[in-house]
Amino acid sequence: MALISDEDIAAFRRDGAVALRSVFPQEWTDKLATAMEASLAAPGPNYVNHAKTPGAPAYHEDFWSWETRPEFRDFVHHSPCAPLAAELLGASRVNLVMDNWFMREAGATSRPPFHQDLSYFDFAGSMCVLWLPLEKVSAENGVAFVKGSHLWGKHFMRVRFTDGHKADESGEVTVNGVTYGPPPDVAADPEAHDLLSWDLDLGDCIFFDMRTLHGGLATKPQTETSRRYTLRMTAEDGMIRYRGDWAAEERAMFEARGYRDGDAIGGEMFPQLWPRP
Repeated sequence: MALISDEDIAAFRRDGAVALRSVFPQEWTDKLATAMEASLAAPGPNYVNHAKTPGAPAYHEDFWSWETRPEFRDFVHHSPCAPLAAELLGASRVNLVMDNWFMREAGATSRPPFHQDLSYFDFAGSMCVLWLPLEKVSAENGVAFVKGSHLWGKHFMRVRFTDGHKADESGEVTVNGVTYGPPPDVAADPEAHDLLSWDLDLGDCIFFDMRTLHGGLATKPQTETSRRYTLRMTAEDGMIRYRGDWAAEERAMFEARGYRDGDAIGGEMFPQLWPRP
């Protein structure tokens, strides 16, 4: 049964991002919120606070959380996320890549820099990202996407969330036959770019291509704490593909579990989500 319209699928493939309305019942967003609070009380091994000034409102992040909390695990296996990804990607099979959660406390001034998810980790293939807010969000306080940037055929260096600087300061670097350059400074001149952003109600979400440039544009401290859950999924062509040295810390995590460059994304660390096993 189709979960989304042909127009939504066409927009995702053409623009690199699409907003989907009322696809996650509140039971799922409540479950994620509960898991996030529990994770914050007992942080996992991948937790980080991107706000480095002592005493400043925090910008919390954790990833690969589905292995540490049953609520996250239930969401990735049983929510609508995987069949939605299958329709958008035109995939016969969908595997989990990884999940993240983010919490920005009221008063936080940090914001996500414009970046391309593809270069952050050692993954390649037809991949999409679910961006799910756990409360209503306005377009100006959400994430903006550079329309069509997933079709540019470009790879951009990973950008550190802490200070907004690119991972390699030398200009360009070539790894595994792929050349990475610094991403354009979209936030410095947003009017020069064709940007997509949406007001979202609870239960709405955004799906975007792993190659799409995106980031935050808010210039004022937020007045309320915001919570976001993101989930990366791949079609059947997903594989391990070594990126730059900047991904070495995350690479060590799956190398310790037997994965190497060129391996298919699957198995215990990257389970199949659709069709339901």
